[in-house]
Amino acid sequence: MVNGGARAVARCDELGVAPYSDAPDMLFRAFLTPAHAASLERIAQWMGEAGMHVELDGAANLIGRYEGLEADARALLIGSHIDSVRDAGRYDGPLGITLGIECVASLHAAGRRLPFAIEVIAFGDEEGSRFPASMFCSRAIAGTLDAGALDVADRDGILLDEARATFAPSPPLGGEGRGEGAVLETSTRSISGGFPLSQPSPPKGGEGFLAAAKRAGSAIAFLEAHIEQGPLLEAEGLALGLVTGIAAQLRFQVMIEGRAGHAGTNAMHLRRDALAGAAEAVLAVERIAREGGGDLVATVGRMAVGPGAVNVVPGRVDFSIDVRSGDEAARNEAAEKILDEIADLSDRRGLDFNIERVQDLPASPCDPKLMDLLGEAIAETGHPVRRLVSGAGHDAMVMSALCPTAMLFIRCKDGISHNPAESVTGEDADAALKAMRSFIDKLGESYGD
Repeated sequence: MVNGGARAVARCDELGVAPYSDAPDMLFRAFLTPAHAASLERIAQWMGEAGMHVELDGAANLIGRYEGLEADARALLIGSHIDSVRDAGRYDGPLGITLGIECVASLHAAGRRLPFAIEVIAFGDEEGSRFPASMFCSRAIAGTLDAGALDVADRDGILLDEARATFAPSPPLGGEGRGEGAVLETSTRSISGGFPLSQPSPPKGGEGFLAAAKRAGSAIAFLEAHIEQGPLLEAEGLALGLVTGIAAQLRFQVMIEGRAGHAGTNAMHLRRDALAGAAEAVLAVERIAREGGGDLVATVGRMAVGPGAVNVVPGRVDFSIDVRSGDEAARNEAAEKILDEIADLSDRRGLDFNIERVQDLPASPCDPKLMDLLGEAIAETGHPVRRLVSGAGHDAMVMSALCPTAMLFIRCKDGISHNPAESVTGEDADAALKAMRSFIDKLGESYGD
């Protein structure tokens, strides 16, 4: 008998190398790139083999649908993201997709249909590794994406609309669907929209993103399985964790500008060194987060220094700030202190600055009823039910605007993530799969109550 959890892990391993990476020597899969397209083609094939009909929506979300007892039934959504950070691990995101496919594969092998449909979704962008903001794809499906947010470009100046307009994965081979071949199609609506998938291709770019929004009431719940990305489960000897909610996040893009000049002729007391000011700002970010205590964290993860010559005093620095906490008020207070410090140090150093808020995600509690069902499912697999908050952001926090959400954490070795050393065992993945299948059964039993 095939171990579905081990197969889910093996499929993530397959997606960890070329042609599923944009870099030859590491895993980096950015949104709307050739590696993204190749990954969707492979995942679409797995979805078809599991009995799903496959669609690519206007926001480049890959959706595999397994119909319920009645056509066009409301759906349980299961999914995670397929994109990655640079030099990434293999399981952050894709494991939630491959486990979702395994859930459907087990139902299809048994010839079972449920009172609701199941849709497995591979979101294209959660990390924000190509464009300034993140979670474009889940925000598109949830209907919370503002048209103004689409007016962004990547580091090469390619607009999001332009990238989407030229993104066209090739159809996979075969698949079963519900009695007919499951092929990769494009549409401006979900499969449950009720029109043939032979309709013309959807508008690309902004119109396609906004048209990807699911109909209100079409989804009964969203379930996301994800590696913990932290050390708590391993430290306590636990394979699984029940997520109670996701921490609130704020992201800023900061520009500090001074005056570039010759490194040998600019006296120290006359300099307006943008990098020195940025360095002081980074230390302020660290200090304020430490002083805040609790689960408050703040990070500067990206910095660009100009003009970038060894013999020139830096004239401009651009950098990111990421502030998170399960307590939204604590997050906001820390962010305000950080921005005040940047203003003060800029005044003292004779620097100009500009701060743009690029993302504001509120804390997202998981649904109590779904948590209870998932807790029962975990217990039935013989594992303790450990509840914990997610400090990392996930698509589930966005999907809560569309439907109730639940989230399952899976132990990862040493708590390492966003790193090639990321590691998950097949046994832990299989425990997660059993819990997910039990959760689906329990949801079916309670459906309509």
